[in-house]
Amino acid sequence: MVGHSPPPFFKRGPAPLAKLVFFLVLSLALLVSDLNLRYLDAFRTGLSVLAYPLQMAAATPADFVRNASNYFASLVRLQIENKELKNRQLQGGERLLRLDQLEQENRRLRALLEARERQPVKSVVAEIMYTAKDPFSRKVILDKGTQAGIEAGQAVVDDLGVIGQITRVFPMQSELTLLTDRDQAIPVMIVRNGLRAVLFGAGNGLMELRYLAANADVQAGDKVVTSGLDGVFLAGLPVATVAKVERDQARTFAGIPCLPAAGVEQYGQVLVLGHREALPSRPPEPEVINKGKGRRGRAPRD
Repeated sequence: MVGHSPPPFFKRGPAPLAKLVFFLVLSLALLVSDLNLRYLDAFRTGLSVLAYPLQMAAATPADFVRNASNYFASLVRLQIENKELKNRQLQGGERLLRLDQLEQENRRLRALLEARERQPVKSVVAEIMYTAKDPFSRKVILDKGTQAGIEAGQAVVDDLGVIGQITRVFPMQSELTLLTDRDQAIPVMIVRNGLRAVLFGAGNGLMELRYLAANADVQAGDKVVTSGLDGVFLAGLPVATVAKVERDQARTFAGIPCLPAAGVEQYGQVLVLGHREALPSRPPEPEVINKGKGRRGRAPRD
């Protein structure tokens, strides 16, 4: 009802406008006093400590989702980087292997060129392409043939010693029979005492001195070089080292296995030596005059 006022029972306290003015003045007074006296700092600190667990609880779901997404994104990125690093490592390892192989090949070629300068005959540098088809022989195929001036019978060496001998020649290739082949033999000499012998291939990567008496002056560790008596190999080329000497009284000859001095079955580059100067012809044999029945007389002297 317009103009109707509540009964006096419900009229309590000051008017709302007075309350508003009072609280505004109180707020301004508190702000001014806090600005000057800083007495509410402790209250704020305590309130922030009490509210911190509530803030953490409220932020936990969002942090969990954000951390999970970062974790999976980092995991995928690490897997990709790990794969790239492995590929780079493989490429780097392959490159290092190639560089190491090229360095070793370059070192061997330099050693071959130095050995070439020491030889008194012309020589040709060749490379081993592959082994022969016969598994029971020690033969390899070189990448040089008659067009490079290679001929059958030429000696083949490396920077350490003798490897073998050219046995067959083709226009672009040639066959090299290694010293370790069973059918290969080379006249040699023991450096320590000058004892001459013949070194045969054993067919198993080794060689052996044959037809030497059981009491021959041969010792383990003796160096064996070419004697040059065959007219093919130059004298003094390293061939082998005596591994051991097997003496048996029941056998006529001693067993003397030898280790090759050169890389007979290892390296890929070799040096094909040219033919040495022709040896002077043998002196003529003295004539034999038959006298009587089955008797031989000496040639008459001048």
